[in-house]
Amino acid sequence: MAKDKNILKHLAIIMDGNGRWAKERGLVRTKGHEAGANVTRDITEYCAKHETIETVTFYAFSTENWKRPKYEVAFLMKLLDSWLRAELETYHKFGAKFQPIGNIEGFSPKLQETIAYIQKETAHHTNVTQILALNYGSREEIAKAANRLAQRGETITEESLGAELPTPYVDIDLMIRTSGEQRLSNYLLWQNSYAEFFFTPTLWPDFTAHELEDIIDQYVNRNRRFGGL
Repeated sequence: MAKDKNILKHLAIIMDGNGRWAKERGLVRTKGHEAGANVTRDITEYCAKHETIETVTFYAFSTENWKRPKYEVAFLMKLLDSWLRAELETYHKFGAKFQPIGNIEGFSPKLQETIAYIQKETAHHTNVTQILALNYGSREEIAKAANRLAQRGETITEESLGAELPTPYVDIDLMIRTSGEQRLSNYLLWQNSYAEFFFTPTLWPDFTAHELEDIIDQYVNRNRRFGGL
């Protein structure tokens, strides 16, 4: 009997390699981030049209990224603000709902306002949910969720802790990291418990929907045992 193919509902991506992409071309690192932002749009469009993908989660800015040079961090904040406002038309066009996760309070009031505005304006869309992990760290996310349960006097179980996490409690099916690095970097540790992992040497600005489709073709035929035989 033929094995049923895996269904992809929740896709997570670590977008890595923007800086190296720019360096290879003799450009400043910020040019790599600009190019990578365009790829995020293309992949979101692909996911919105895909018949089974319900959620795509991108690692956009980690709690560790504040350690980068101040000029680069400042550029990333400005890019995020302008990109989100420019993307509103795209969200409407492809029926994509925007949702942030992470410590948004760590951003400037202006950027917080933009994030809240885009989230509100796209809340009604249902083709796909695009989650951006912003100022995000998975250990911090889990610790805060456990503390909230403890403060309410609730028993901490897998079910209660999972439901307390701000990321929709739908396990990730497929996790992709670009640029050849092979680590999670404190990204969605709980949600990735039984995800299938793909690591591609492609730098994020060179990543395409066609490559994503090839990876998905491999994913649907993998044997996912979830601890069984």
